[in-house]
Amino acid sequence: MNKLLVELGHRSYPIYIGSGLLNQTGLYTQHIKSRQVIIVTNETIAPLYLDRVLINLVSFETETVILPDGEQFKTLERVTDIFDKLLAHKFSRNATLIALGGGVIGDMGGFAAACYQRGIAFIQIPTTLLAQVDSSVGGKTGVNHPLGKNMIGAFYQPQCVIADADVLDTLDDRQLSAGLAEVIKYGLIRDIEFFEWLELNIDTLLNRNKQALAYAIEKSCLNKAQIVSEDETETGVRATLNLGHTFGHAIETGVGYGTYLHGEAVAIGTCQAADLSRRKAWLTDADVNRIVNLFKKCRLPTLPPESLDTKRFLELMAVDKKNVDGQIRLILLTKIGAATLPTNVDKGLLVETLDTYGRSSQA
Repeated sequence: MNKLLVELGHRSYPIYIGSGLLNQTGLYTQHIKSRQVIIVTNETIAPLYLDRVLINLVSFETETVILPDGEQFKTLERVTDIFDKLLAHKFSRNATLIALGGGVIGDMGGFAAACYQRGIAFIQIPTTLLAQVDSSVGGKTGVNHPLGKNMIGAFYQPQCVIADADVLDTLDDRQLSAGLAEVIKYGLIRDIEFFEWLELNIDTLLNRNKQALAYAIEKSCLNKAQIVSEDETETGVRATLNLGHTFGHAIETGVGYGTYLHGEAVAIGTCQAADLSRRKAWLTDADVNRIVNLFKKCRLPTLPPESLDTKRFLELMAVDKKNVDGQIRLILLTKIGAATLPTNVDKGLLVETLDTYGRSSQA
């Protein structure tokens, strides 16, 4: 087991990375404040891993909430299901919530923990690659709204993150590929050596080599922990973690939550961001081709959906947390391994990317 630390003063917390961690009772109990524990999971994960977690909590008063599986259920209505269980069983403000699942469960569970009695402790147990390398770390919690993804939420840090690589054995190939989109992101925004390692080892990762996956998870978490420790609430460098996300969120919202997995939409959005970076003369054609080809090797989509035209893209991108005074602000790349903080982008160049990137390939 490896242990990383997200350094946030008195709110610092560890990320545990390894195999067989779900079976280690001590990892849970040292971070639980009282006898009351509620586990939030979904219909896919519960049959696989809920009992394995519960057996570690036999000395606690436990309740469970099993939610539907899917991005389309990441709503305030479903969060209310968590509040209903907490209130019905008289959970106090010393209770602990365990989020057992992928990014949707982690975001919803964390948001419920942030809100219930103005904040109870929570533990992240991510069960997808995307959640292990990204969404479980950093304290972003929230839900979607029909008009925009993740527009309702809070920064709220967990007590710990338990990333058990063994749970990836039950992850389907599509979800594995979606997680790799976020792994690639770290190489693009700040770690050229990691990007080059991914180019050489992507087939090994897709073949689920445990050693390679463990390295990719640890490297991704280390990059994110360093960024979050420097900028917890995204007033500066943390915004670079949103590379491709403004495009990607527009895709998810525009075609309906759940049509694309988050990592799939981010892969497309990152290719669009790379195209726009090329139009600003920061990336070369060869750079863009390297980026697109790596996503393709991961079996990820790289072209935007035909159903979203430029006008609709712009409408959706206007509803984004990074925007200021109605101006669309994007993360772009100055080179592979370096990203710029959000800046207002020349609308003409943005329209060129939306008008032409991938369109000729789909004509």
